[in-house]
Amino acid sequence: MNALYHVLGAKQFDRITLDQLFLSAQEMELVVRHGGTGRFSTKIMSTLFFEASTRTRFSFESAMHRLGGRVIGTENASQFSSTIKGETLEDTIRIISGYSDLIVMRHTDVGAAKRAAAVSSVPVINAGDGSGEHPTQALLDLYTIQKEFGRIDGLHIAMIGDLTYGRTVHSLSYLLANYSDIHIYFIAPDNVVIPESVKQYLDEKNVSYQETTDLVEVAKSADVFYQTRIQKERFTSQDEYNKAAGKYIIDRQLLEHMKENAMILHPLPRAGEIDPEVDMDPRAAYFRQAQNGLYLRMAVIEKCLVD
Repeated sequence: MNALYHVLGAKQFDRITLDQLFLSAQEMELVVRHGGTGRFSTKIMSTLFFEASTRTRFSFESAMHRLGGRVIGTENASQFSSTIKGETLEDTIRIISGYSDLIVMRHTDVGAAKRAAAVSSVPVINAGDGSGEHPTQALLDLYTIQKEFGRIDGLHIAMIGDLTYGRTVHSLSYLLANYSDIHIYFIAPDNVVIPESVKQYLDEKNVSYQETTDLVEVAKSADVFYQTRIQKERFTSQDEYNKAAGKYIIDRQLLEHMKENAMILHPLPRAGEIDPEVDMDPRAAYFRQAQNGLYLRMAVIEKCLVD
């Protein structure tokens, strides 16, 4: 498998690389079942998180341990790093890249991962940069779709919720442009619609999409429902948040309109936009999706660390 270096955004991936990654992720499932591997026993990964995370940080750290490597880092770099003393991101990365073989970073600022990569002497993986992108989340989302459906070509995908600040939606849209006969429904409250930059990219790649407010009508034809949280922390006022919160909810009533073989995904955490009673429905794939994050991130780490 060809090596990656930095993983900064979804646009850097082509169909061949995606196919390779998904095959590697399948292999990593077997590796985990057999107790892991010591392949990267001499490697150290730094996790540098300036923004809260559970699944992303834990899955990356677990992935590195399963591959035999070691992990150093902080879950609150904004408070427990020299940033609080006024150190620039660039200086922090210059120092940490001298201590480790790989950096996984989440930051509050759009473009922070690219800034880090520009000065790092080791690979940098973007684990989310503000409202920008979250490429490895989108990769595991796509891997889950491939795994559950056996294909990605020809699917109709509904993206629901916070589409303005939802970095996972941005990255997943870019990745879907690598596939044929895709149709995307963008369903969002008026104050968090999909950015023009994303639509422009899809236009350039000839990807079919439409913006709509009718989730019930979309439910009749969509194969994948990608529900997202209305991110309260991204809004500048409570009033703006209230305009968006609670407008689109997947519940038992909506399930009745969905196709029997549809799939519900969510990057998590959820905050009321999927009713817990949906969890037992076989179409609810979001916990399986989260587990797939371990295998996919093992594959990404391997691809970044291969000589």
